[in-house]
Amino acid sequence: MTTPVMRRPLEQTDLADWGAVPTMIEGRSHTSGKLLHKGPEGRSECGLWVCTPGKWHCHVTRDEFCHFLEGRCTYVHESGEVIEIEPGTAAFFPEGWKGVCTVHETVKKVYMIR
Repeated sequence: MTTPVMRRPLEQTDLADWGAVPTMIEGRSHTSGKLLHKGPEGRSECGLWVCTPGKWHCHVTRDEFCHFLEGRCTYVHESGEVIEIEPGTAAFFPEGWKGVCTVHETVKKVYMIR
């Protein structure tokens, strides 16, 4: 059994630059974050992710649960289903999910990928 790790509150200076979103449609979304845990063989991970405004193609390659802490964005699945995100929204994106993400106001989320 793994012992939980207690951490102090994360500051903006704790975030690493993760670069520009490579699948941009409009704007220049830029990401940063903090990896909090990486599981065996790198399959699972959890952390904090921040993304600035822009519009880009999104393809989820592994199941992801996330809880949005700040900002606003819209995810539109290729089927047309719309998911509006605001602070406090919890969302699950299954492996293989494809669509477009439009970040209206810089978003910050905690996430768990498996």
